[in-house]
Amino acid sequence: MSTRLCNVVVDAAEPAALARFWADLLGWQVNHADEEEVDVTAPPDDGWDLDLVFVPVKDEKVTKNRVHLDLASESPDHQLAQVAHALKVGATRVDIGQHNVPWVVLADPEGNEFCVLDPRPEYLDTGAVAAIVVDALNPLHLAEFWSAATGWPVMGTTRLTASLRSPAARGPWLEFVRTEHPHEVKNRVHLDVAPLPTDDQWAEVTRLSELGARKTDVGQGSVPWQVLTDPEGNEFCVLTPR
Repeated sequence: MSTRLCNVVVDAAEPAALARFWADLLGWQVNHADEEEVDVTAPPDDGWDLDLVFVPVKDEKVTKNRVHLDLASESPDHQLAQVAHALKVGATRVDIGQHNVPWVVLADPEGNEFCVLDPRPEYLDTGAVAAIVVDALNPLHLAEFWSAATGWPVMGTTRLTASLRSPAARGPWLEFVRTEHPHEVKNRVHLDVAPLPTDDQWAEVTRLSELGARKTDVGQGSVPWQVLTDPEGNEFCVLTPR
């Protein structure tokens, strides 16, 4: 039994507008839109096999996101071009205490932070998004949980980080980075996982619970997915098999 990573979900005051920003930013396409969600997908050759999903919420953003995206660059000039393009389509520069670093921290029109990275060898084959980054009190422990949830092995660790990569070696890394700040409010960006078509949703919820997940209520009401938190309180959804 296993689940696979299938969506990165972003809470949005205006899902259609925010989806359009991200589609323009990444050069991707909006391929589905209704009152419940707007989906942005990458071209087949990008390597990103997930959906970037925007869902409506009434809550305002109140703190730095614990989950964000890092964008890849191929050279210093490409990094500068990426930043210029992001600012042109509606991003803003933000200071989250990063000080003197080689990456550039920006925010989308609703304040969700993302980074445009300096060129790095490990991200040359990821496509537009280099990494999905999660703040973690204990990066290795949280990475081990998410390895079991996604089927992605832990590919590297340092004193402050732990990184997963799809066994297909395509698309973004899933990286856990040390923070001193515990989870305090519902995340505005979360991950969805889903069982394989031949597996059972409730069996997977049970398996993940045994690994440290907990059921939670975020006001979801009667829905076909199950909302859980990982061992550090980050919300995620277990969808129906697919």
